[in-house]
Amino acid sequence: MAERFFAPDSLGPGEYELVGTEAHHLATVRRLIPGDRITLFNGDGGEYAAEVVSATKKSVVLNILSVSSANRELPFPLVVASALPKGDRADYLIEKLTELGVTRFIPLVTARSVVLPKVSVVEKFRRAVIEASKQCGRNRLMAVDPPVEWSVFLKRTEWPEPRFLLHTTADHSRLTSKPGAGAVVAIGPEGGFTVEEVSAASRAGWMVASLGPRVLRVETAAVAAAALIALGIPSVLNNPASQAGRALP
Repeated sequence: MAERFFAPDSLGPGEYELVGTEAHHLATVRRLIPGDRITLFNGDGGEYAAEVVSATKKSVVLNILSVSSANRELPFPLVVASALPKGDRADYLIEKLTELGVTRFIPLVTARSVVLPKVSVVEKFRRAVIEASKQCGRNRLMAVDPPVEWSVFLKRTEWPEPRFLLHTTADHSRLTSKPGAGAVVAIGPEGGFTVEEVSAASRAGWMVASLGPRVLRVETAAVAAAALIALGIPSVLNNPASQAGRALP
């Protein structure tokens, strides 16, 4: 596979000028020269084969040769809503969810949230999505929503079903998604969701589930849940002492 670069514009056959950080990476870091072939993508689902015409530190002129469709998306919507872990673990979370094909990510603010995300985190995460998409071959970008409080999130009606809330005391729960149906999964912060938050979710029709008897960190629980659903693997959870979904600091 040719090296992939993200273009923020509409693309089509013909000359295109790539500027900004992607141009710098192409010309200065990767040191590509005229005649080298690359692949562009812009999030519309297509892959654009292109050839380098000229390159400077701030601008690269490309000749887009052709467009093809390479669908590497899940056949159903998968939404992950999660409290944020500390530090670089949040970057890891975004990277792995992108690789797994998650459709949409929503940063949650809950009663026990340790990290209170600012709106500016959205742009940071969107850049991380682009980098992960370049590596894994996705041609559609995982959407990143602004942070939202749990009570507000529960009132929104656009989420796919089934809807799962990962909790430490879930018993006899199954975390699955029928092909084509999609799912939304909510993961709490360190210490998990409060009793009141779980009760509110149950009243709203959410299924309370767990991932097993061990205590998982926020990012581990989110990635494990996304992988189970994306791959269509049933997880039969019948341990009343299950602690997954509760995260450690």
